[in-house]
Formats: sequence, structure tokens, C-alpha cells
Amino acid sequence: MLIILIIVFIIIQFIRPAKNSSEEIATNEIAAKFDVPENVRQILNVSCYDCHSNTTKYPWYWHVQPGAWILSNHFNDGKKEVNFSIFSTYPAAKQYRKFKEIGEQVQKGEMPLSSYTFIHRDAVLNAQQKQLLEDWAASSMKEMEAKYPADSLKRKK
Repeated sequence: MLIILIIVFIIIQFIRPAKNSSEEIATNEIAAKFDVPENVRQILNVSCYDCHSNTTKYPWYWHVQPGAWILSNHFNDGKKEVNFSIFSTYPAAKQYRKFKEIGEQVQKGEMPLSSYTFIHRDAVLNAQQKQLLEDWAASSMKEMEAKYPADSLKRKK
């Protein structure tokens, strides 16, 4: 039985998911449409972009199955929620809603996920960083409110 498990473990090492990367980052990234100050960009890069962009930095354990499958599933789920690499392609109502969700989830401590910060200690947000992200999300919403008609920022049913 142990030999079979070892053989299966070796075989699954050759079955890898595709890496999360894209060359179209600059044209559709959030900063192409919204002001993202350098201090906010730094926080996003460290605490958010691995799961919420097309620029994942892969840890060593991604190279060992089933780690890659688990992480790839996690990355795909994160990008379904919000993908900063294609943020400017979202309709205005979705962008507005995502800014609101960013502020709320950071305030509640729901993001970044504790399963991520357990390993990536540098991604843990302190009170000042949380406030900075909340303020940035709120100011981006205000910017959208000034630019778009109110009904275009509401979710269509």
C-alpha cells in the first residue's frame, strides 16, 4: 500500500495547473483608471495581489502537489471576487461595489484571509494600513460618484 501511495505521489507531481500570469496588466490594471497612491500600491502588492491579480508570486510549496492544486483553486476564487489586473474593464457599478467591499472587508479584518497571513506574515495589515485602504476605497467611490450618474453605480437587477 505504501509503495502505491509513493507512486501516486510521484505521478501527481507531473500534473500541474497553469500559472497565474498575464502580460496585459498595465492596460487594464486598477491604476490605469483610478489613482492608486504608492503607499496603497505597496499594500496591495504585499497583501492582495497574490490572490486578486494576474501577478501571483509563487511560494516554494506551489511546486509540490497537491499544493499547487489547492493554491490555484484559491487564486481562481480570489480573482473571481476581484481581479486588480483587469479592474478597469469592470462595469462602473461593479467597480463601485468592489471599492465598497474592499473597505468593508478590510475594516472587518476579513481580508487578507487568515489562512494567507498565517504563512505570509508581511501581509498582515496594521491599523494604519487598514485605515489607508479604507480611505482610498472611500475616496475612489467619491471620485466615481462625481464622475458617473448615480443610477449607473447601482447594481442592475
